[in-house]
Formats: sequence, structure tokens, C-alpha cells
Amino acid sequence: MSSADISEKNDIDTLRPIRTAESVFVPISRDAFEKLYLSPKHPSVKGDLRKKVGNPTPISLIGFLVAATPNACITMGWRGAGENGAAILPVFIFFGGLIQILGGIGEWMIGNTFSCALFFTYGTFWIVQGTSLMPLFATGLLYSPTANALEGMHTPSYNASVGFYYVALTILTLVYTICSVRTNVCLFTALLLLVIAFALLAGSCFQLALGDAALAARLQFAGGAFSLALILPVWHIFIAQMLEAVDFPIAIPVGDLSTIILGRSQKIQMRTEE
Repeated sequence: MSSADISEKNDIDTLRPIRTAESVFVPISRDAFEKLYLSPKHPSVKGDLRKKVGNPTPISLIGFLVAATPNACITMGWRGAGENGAAILPVFIFFGGLIQILGGIGEWMIGNTFSCALFFTYGTFWIVQGTSLMPLFATGLLYSPTANALEGMHTPSYNASVGFYYVALTILTLVYTICSVRTNVCLFTALLLLVIAFALLAGSCFQLALGDAALAARLQFAGGAFSLALILPVWHIFIAQMLEAVDFPIAIPVGDLSTIILGRSQKIQMRTEE
């Protein structure tokens, strides 16, 4: 063997221990899986597609965070921000909506049903948030006697209708929150705070419909505060996932709950082994 061949072999042996695919994904423990994918590791999902494609979860988190972080500040009216974030509609649609939808498709392809449902739900939420403020959709048109869409968006009937939309989001997020007790503390906390935020925003809409603008403003501010609070654990999850993606020497825990709240299949397996 020539000296060049020996040198090439040494270079390959030096690089092999730090390959991301081997060090992060093969094998992958239950707690690491739930940190990376926000979904319980389910025994019925087979195949090795996760070893061949990138992790779509951080992609969706990027979209959510870039849209939700400024929106929370806008909802609270910080530094004079307002008008439901009309200045950053493209951010809502493309970061909050499109990127999350693409990430949700990736989650669906690798069999992560729970995180897929999350990203499709909240990706669509941001698309609705953005398009509802666009003149093209004229959502307030039928609520105005003068056929003025902007005027219609300030009527009691319009606000009451939007309030019921937030009620539906509150119920749906509550279901997700219950399911998230099988994932990690950060995700459970974020979803629980989101339930409260949606409920407060629903209340704000209903108070506007009743003509109590002062109470509606306070409820909206509180909804923005809870929105800002829920963003913090999501940022924590995103940072933890990015560190895992590059096999960083320091791992950030997200509070794995899989060993505390056992799944049905885990309990069946335990009874079988006994």
C-alpha cells in the first residue's frame, strides 16, 4: 500500500466519528426522538426514511417563530405597533404559513402524525391571519351596509364571527395539549399557554361585538402576553434541535415526558414481559 493510500485511509478514519447521520440518527433513543420530532416514538411506524432525509421539524419551528414573535409584540401594541400586523402580512403567509405547511408535509412523509397535524393547523392559521387582512379577500364586505370591507371588519357581527373562530382554535389546541403530555415539557407548556391565548383573543372579539372596547383591549393585551410567553419554550425547543442537528457537544434538555407518561403500547409490552 502506497503512502498516499495510507494517508487517505487515515483521513477517512478521522472524519468517520463526526458524521451527523450516524451520531444523531442511528441509533436514536426515545427521548432524543421526541426532542427532534415533537412526536412520541410509535412502534407501528416502520422504515428508515428518517435516516435518508433531513429533520423537517426545525423548518416548521423557524416559520412559527419568525411569525409569532413579532405578532405577539404587535398584539400588545409595543412601541406603537398595531393594526393586527398588517405591515408584515408576507411574513404571516410565507414564514408562518408556507414554511410550516412544507414542514408538515415532511412530517407526514416520515410518519409523524402528531407534529404533522400541529404544523398543518398552525401553518393554515397564519395563512388565514394574513389573507383575512388583504383587500383581495374582502372578509368584511358582507358586514357593511355600504359594501365597504374595512368598515365591515369593525362591526359587532364581524367580531362575533371571528370570536367563534378563536373558540374553535382553543378547543383544537386543548386536544393537542392533552396529547402533548407524551412528548416533552416545553411543547406541553407552549400549547397550554396557547390555549389561554386563543381563549383571551376570543373573549376580546366578543367584547368588541358587545361594544366594550376597553375590556376588549385589555383581553387582547393579555392574549399577546400569553402568546409571547408561549414563544419562549418554542425557542428553547428550536435551539435544542439545532444543537442536536450538528451533534453539538452540549445537549439542552426539553423535559422528556415519555418515561413518565407511558404509552399504551409500552404498558402492553411491560405486561407481556411480566
